[in-house]
Amino acid sequence: MTTLITDQKHIWHPLTQHKTSSAPVAIARAKGAVLYGEDGKEYLDGIASWYTSLFGHCHPFITERVTAQMQQLDQIMFTGFTHKPATDLAESLFKILPSNQAKMFFNDNGSTAVEAGIKMALQYHHNKGKKRNVLIAFEDGFHGDTFGAMSASGLSVYNGPFNEFLIKVERIATPQEDTIDDILKRLEEIVLHNDCAAFVFEPLVQGAAGMKMHEVAGLNKILAFCKQHDIITIADEVMTGFGKTGTHFASLQLDVYPDIMCLSKALTAGLLPMSLTTCSQHIFDNFLSDEIAKGFFHAHTYSGNPLACAAAIASIELLQSEEMQDNLRRITERHTTFAKALSKNSKAQNIRVKGMILAFELSTKMERYGNLRYELYQFFMDRDVCLRPLGNTIYVLPPLVTTNEQLAKIYGVIEEALEAF
Repeated sequence: MTTLITDQKHIWHPLTQHKTSSAPVAIARAKGAVLYGEDGKEYLDGIASWYTSLFGHCHPFITERVTAQMQQLDQIMFTGFTHKPATDLAESLFKILPSNQAKMFFNDNGSTAVEAGIKMALQYHHNKGKKRNVLIAFEDGFHGDTFGAMSASGLSVYNGPFNEFLIKVERIATPQEDTIDDILKRLEEIVLHNDCAAFVFEPLVQGAAGMKMHEVAGLNKILAFCKQHDIITIADEVMTGFGKTGTHFASLQLDVYPDIMCLSKALTAGLLPMSLTTCSQHIFDNFLSDEIAKGFFHAHTYSGNPLACAAAIASIELLQSEEMQDNLRRITERHTTFAKALSKNSKAQNIRVKGMILAFELSTKMERYGNLRYELYQFFMDRDVCLRPLGNTIYVLPPLVTTNEQLAKIYGVIEEALEAF
């Protein structure tokens, strides 16, 4: 009770209208796929705590590595210094990234990873003596809450009060089989009338938009178009990265790799905040000059934090382990089986599965953060399952350690919700 009293007195929570919201749930500890409340209740974490806790909470393989690192080096500025955890992370990560990625820049969260990527793209053209100041992005995308990331985002519920301060963006639809020709025509029109610097996109799945999915073939054509016009392509894999779509990165399913990639969330398996902006060699080379100002003068205090690097190295090892790859296949198969069962219920629409992600729309319409959506969220929590619907989109993205029995419980409460709403 003391936790909640103090919380209500002092803490301002994200994505919360404090005048109308109920008190938050106080969590005392977490292990595996389970959250343990201070009141003794247990909750299945059906969304891996915003897609971060990929291997469940407090995984000993990761916590032991970070504990050992604490005894050696906790924090050091990353300008003028380097350290083995950072270089070991680079060696591990570049083995599984798309083959064109060559350099990594350290940030501290998904928004700042995208922010750095956008700044890299803008300065890339500036360093070449070109003025390119317009971004291209998908409709309904979400890339974070800093100003560059907000500019690329297309969900007005997050951006409304700030629109007049944002970078100019031209938007295109996500590619489907019958829309790609129109999208390419739209791109021709955009580049004819704008000086376009970069295309910022979530590959294959738009997370905050409601796990909206689009086609590989169409995305390949968009990326090829951008490369032909020297438009830097920035893949925001903050959500999709590290196995979520069935491969280590969604971009690995493409024929045309992005110039820049943004990584966070499951990068450290949810243990510590860190993000990376990686890029191809030709992007980096454009910052090499005898002119100091052509360097990338962008920094974060905790860039390359050794503890976060240790967590990320352990996370990458776990991701590649036979156990976790088997779990990924198992969860995908379970999702697919449940999706077939859902297809018989008329209240479940547009059912889709991509790797660890299962999503569908409830036929009952509701606002993204409206009262009815809150009732749906509370319905799940009352049944000891943490799912966080995006409006009427229900999705499941569980930790890889979630058991079949735990998955069955999640699926069961979703079936109950279909009857109740």
